[in-house]
Amino acid sequence: MKKSIQASRWYFVDESGDPIFYDAKGDLILTKEGVSPLLIIGFILTTDPITIRQELSNLRQQIVNDPYLSGIPSIQKTKKSFHAKDDCPEVREKVFKLISTLDFSAEIYVARKIENIFKKRHHKNESEFYDDMVSKLFENKLHVVTDNKIYFAVRGNRARQAPLEKAILVSKENFEMKKNTKITTQISVQAQTPEGEPCLQIIDYVNWAIQRTFLRKEARFLSVIESKIKYLVDIYDTAKYPNNYYNKGNKFDINKISPL
Repeated sequence: MKKSIQASRWYFVDESGDPIFYDAKGDLILTKEGVSPLLIIGFILTTDPITIRQELSNLRQQIVNDPYLSGIPSIQKTKKSFHAKDDCPEVREKVFKLISTLDFSAEIYVARKIENIFKKRHHKNESEFYDDMVSKLFENKLHVVTDNKIYFAVRGNRARQAPLEKAILVSKENFEMKKNTKITTQISVQAQTPEGEPCLQIIDYVNWAIQRTFLRKEARFLSVIESKIKYLVDIYDTAKYPNNYYNKGNKFDINKISPL
C-alpha cells in the first residue's frame, strides 16, 4: 500500500430517502404512497471547502438581492440554506449551474429497500442498514491522506454522531483486514447542520438529483453535474452485477438499471 500523502481532505455526507421499512405496528409500508423505495447516502470530497462556502454565500446574496425572486415564499428558507427539495425552480437552476463549476468529486451509494435483504443482512434494524451503507461508502478512502475530516448532515438528531463514528471505524477495519495493513491517518467525524456547514448543501443537491433520476427518470438535473460524480453504486441491483458499479469507465445511465 502506498504511503499516505501529507494533506487534508474534507468529506461532506448526507442522505436522501430513509431506511424505514415498517410502521409503528410492524407492518411493511414500502408500497405506500410517500414512502421512499431507496436510501441514498453519498459524500462530496474536496481539498478546498473555503472556496465552496464562499461561492455559495455569493450566490445566496445575489438571490436575496434579486427583486424578481424576492416575492417567492421559499426564498425565506433559501436565505438560510439551499435545500433542493424546498428551493424554487429558479433558485435550483442557479445552484446546479454553480455546482457544476466547483472543485469537488462525489461518491454515492444507492440502496434499494428490499425486505429480504433487510431481514437477513441488517436484522430488521434501520440503524444497521444505514451504518452498513456508510461503512461501504468510506471503506477505501481513509488511507489516502494523513488528515480526514468528515462532516455528516444532521437535522436535529445529534445522537447519531456516535453510531456514525462507529460506522466509519468499521469501514477502516474492513480495509485493514482486506489489505492486511494498519491505517494510521487522522480521522475526525463531526455532525453539523447544512445551515452551519454550507458544503453539506452541495451533497444535498447531488443526492436530490440522483433520487429524482431513479424515481422519476428525470435526468436533466443530474446531467448538469454528472462530471462531478466519480462513483455511483446501485448496490442491490444484483441483476446487473458487476455493472451496477458506475464510474468513468461504466457511465451511469438511468436506462441501464433494473426497474425499482
